[in-house]
Amino acid sequence: MNRRPTLLAAIALTAVAALSLSACGSDDSSKKKDNDKIAGADTGDEKSPSPSESAADSAQRPKIELPSDVTHIFTPEQSDDTVKNAVLKDNAELIRALDAAIVAQNPRLPALEFYTEGEGAVAAQKWVKAFADAGWTITGKTRYFDRQVTVSSKNTASLSYCADESKAFSKVIKTDEIKKTEVTKNSYVAYGAQVEKNDEGVWELMKISSTRGADRCQP
Repeated sequence: MNRRPTLLAAIALTAVAALSLSACGSDDSSKKKDNDKIAGADTGDEKSPSPSESAADSAQRPKIELPSDVTHIFTPEQSDDTVKNAVLKDNAELIRALDAAIVAQNPRLPALEFYTEGEGAVAAQKWVKAFADAGWTITGKTRYFDRQVTVSSKNTASLSYCADESKAFSKVIKTDEIKKTEVTKNSYVAYGAQVEKNDEGVWELMKISSTRGADRCQP
């Protein structure tokens, strides 16, 4: 397998049953604005954060560092909807945490555990372990696009997105050999994820699924 494997493909390498990654929603009420102003207060153009924003900001998110040869592009990067924006941001951090864990060859990287729970955590750990067992890491640029969030309830949401891996590859750690392949339909992957908001306001990955070569992700 020359091209960087998807999460489910990597899990298959370790003979673990594929777990589906789908997104669960958040509550639209979280985007409610604080419109009640205190008389005489100088607020200028600043807006008071919504309850969901305050909760999310209270979480001490880990600092994720990646080598200069591993980069990501997220489109859209954010949303005008408060809840959807929070889901998009934590999804981006999850993806970065997954790649950081692969680079570190550490399935239990604290940053990865911070953004995963339940089946999502098991799937992510198996994915990272598959790279570690193969002696591979990653390199290149991955573009994540058509990122769509569907809010289901106060603490659940579903997220779908595409990945352009035409410039992302696996790399053999011992030799630094980059497993480059030509760009084909399989360079594009469709993902679906279920996420849930924990008590700290973090949208954790609960389940995920992937389809390499999906028609909806083709350029």
